[in-house]
Amino acid sequence: MLEAATSGAATATLDRPSLERRRRLSQAALAVASQKVRPAYSPIVIAGVVRLIDFTLLSLAGVVIYLGYVVPLSGFRWEYVTAILGVATAAVICFQAADIYQVQVFRGQLRQMTRMISSWAFVFLLFIGVSFFAKLGGEISRLWLSAFFAVGLAALIAQRAVLRALVRRWAREGRLDRRTVIVGSDHSGEELVQALKIQEDSDIDVLGVFDDRNDSRALETCAGSPKLGKVDDIVEFARRTRVDLVLFALPISAEIRILDMLKKLWVLPVDIRLSAHTNKLRFRPRSYSYLGKVPTLDVFEAPITDWDLVMKWLFDHVVGAAVLLMALPVMALVALAIKLDSPGPILFRQKRFGFNNERIDVFKFRSLYHHQADPSASKVVTRGDPRVTRVGRFIRKTSLDELPQLFNVVFKSNLSLVGPRPHAVQGKLQTRLFDEAVDGYFARHRVKPGITGWAQINGWRGEIDNQEKIQKRVEFDLYYIENWSALFDLYILLKTPLALMTKNENAY
Repeated sequence: MLEAATSGAATATLDRPSLERRRRLSQAALAVASQKVRPAYSPIVIAGVVRLIDFTLLSLAGVVIYLGYVVPLSGFRWEYVTAILGVATAAVICFQAADIYQVQVFRGQLRQMTRMISSWAFVFLLFIGVSFFAKLGGEISRLWLSAFFAVGLAALIAQRAVLRALVRRWAREGRLDRRTVIVGSDHSGEELVQALKIQEDSDIDVLGVFDDRNDSRALETCAGSPKLGKVDDIVEFARRTRVDLVLFALPISAEIRILDMLKKLWVLPVDIRLSAHTNKLRFRPRSYSYLGKVPTLDVFEAPITDWDLVMKWLFDHVVGAAVLLMALPVMALVALAIKLDSPGPILFRQKRFGFNNERIDVFKFRSLYHHQADPSASKVVTRGDPRVTRVGRFIRKTSLDELPQLFNVVFKSNLSLVGPRPHAVQGKLQTRLFDEAVDGYFARHRVKPGITGWAQINGWRGEIDNQEKIQKRVEFDLYYIENWSALFDLYILLKTPLALMTKNENAY
């Protein structure tokens, strides 16, 4: 079925000129962008998972020894369970105080082990002291306590050995690197690159520098990092390869130049910072964030990262799978109606904008006559459009044609349940593409697109035939990105059915 749809889409677009508008990059930039790059792992999430594993391992060690030794002799007692959970919790707190929940520490061995062993010993000394003053020493088995200490320590050492091997492998694969580009290829930029490269255990991987200047101030290489192009090229470069950080080496006094560049770069889902390593004007230490010892000023942060990204992924896949199961009977009825109404495939794929402007295939129920299919959506569907089938009018009005996008959410992971709607790559307002009609249009692609969104439940869905409609969509999408939370996603999802019934005047 899908194969037939894809074949039909390919046939329909054979004679269409490609409208891909991609900026040409320099050979140096293309060489970097063509390198194979693996997805990054968040150090914050890794540290959080290690905390959870530590707590679980220690709790299991205490419980297993308790069930195997104490329970057969003395029966079940809640005091031991409380003591086990208390020791495991205190251990995680002490490990945190000892500053061993950092990826740089996970890479090492001696420093990690010495801090962990001393912290684990301190926890037991603390427990023994509390037991003494609470007069519980006679009620706690000394053999159990000794075994808990030894087995817990062995479990921690084994776990840290495995973790060290994993972290070192991830580091070799580049999964822990912050892929960074520098703006400014003058002597200030060279000093910044040198300062970043000489730091030990740094996760900064400088890919290259960008600069608009072509005079003697712009160096072709900065401390071994090549000049890759102009500032305008960064947007295209970041869409061809993974970029995590854009770092300006320009002085704060270059305010006009910086603002002009930020207007071009803020649409990217990356962190943007100003380096303060050469600035004579100094702020309070708390005003800075640091890359090792290099002070920086935060300008923009990538939205939905670290644990927020984990929460959104879980929300999409758990809730999305549940919604898909509930929607299957309705989808079966829609599929049958489409098949009986007109010849052709039931589903089709359409090219849409995805995260960071990548092109993705989105599944939809077919609502147009097959011989008039428009997989590129170059011609918007209007009121009374003769291309729309009888069943198509109903499923478009009720948005039932979007239900197959649940497959994108659950199985392909290139859509979210909630997010900015993925517009067609050739979507136009009259004769202008959407990104030409609205400033900052591509900023809505800083997060993964969704089946429903904040703009849709507020009535901004359907045909886009004037400037206000596309402008409002972008405004609502940007508001969603800046104010995202799991509860916000849930609120939008619960409001969607009501919005589909009451705010569908623009859906044809």
